[in-house]
Amino acid sequence: MTMSPQLRQFALTAHVTSSVGWLGAVASYLALAIAGFTSHDPRVVQAAYLAMDLTCWFVILPLSLASPATGVVQSLGTVWGLFRHYWVLVKFAVTIPCTLILIVHMVPTSKLAAAAAQGALDGGAMGGLRLQLIGDSAAAVFVLLVMTALSMYKPRGQTTFGAARARAQAARTIGRPNWISVLRWAVVVLGVAFVVAHLTGNGMGHGSH
Repeated sequence: MTMSPQLRQFALTAHVTSSVGWLGAVASYLALAIAGFTSHDPRVVQAAYLAMDLTCWFVILPLSLASPATGVVQSLGTVWGLFRHYWVLVKFAVTIPCTLILIVHMVPTSKLAAAAAQGALDGGAMGGLRLQLIGDSAAAVFVLLVMTALSMYKPRGQTTFGAARARAQAARTIGRPNWISVLRWAVVVLGVAFVVAHLTGNGMGHGSH
């Protein structure tokens, strides 16, 4: 499937927007997690974990689904493909587990938000879980930065499937112009001969005179 230039630009815009938005949302989540863990103000702690829960459900989760979905669409509709280049394959292989891990962490985030709403996080309560969310979100920010860098630099290197496909396409490309050129010149020569024959009176309908 090859997309039109307009559709390809739209898909690229959607993918970049969702990917960068995902990174920004996770970075915000990390900042809130740090604030909720380190602050001694109950109001700040409560606000931080409630905001984390909202950010996770209504920003991070939709973007984490949109980013790989738009990436697959863009890959299948462009020359990069999904399994032809290592950097695309690595991005896909990393994004899917990240999304699954995020879904797993939705429950503890909501659990902390519920505890914060009831004022049950005073005195360092549930400290292990709160610290875990900091570490997990920091790791997620790092992974998303790496994937962003892969998209920007596009390191060289084709998979076995991509190399075989490239060789087959190159062979078709090399053979095709010769046939097209011969056919084109044959049509031109026949066309010129037809016009000349009619102009000189030797064409169709003139042989019996």
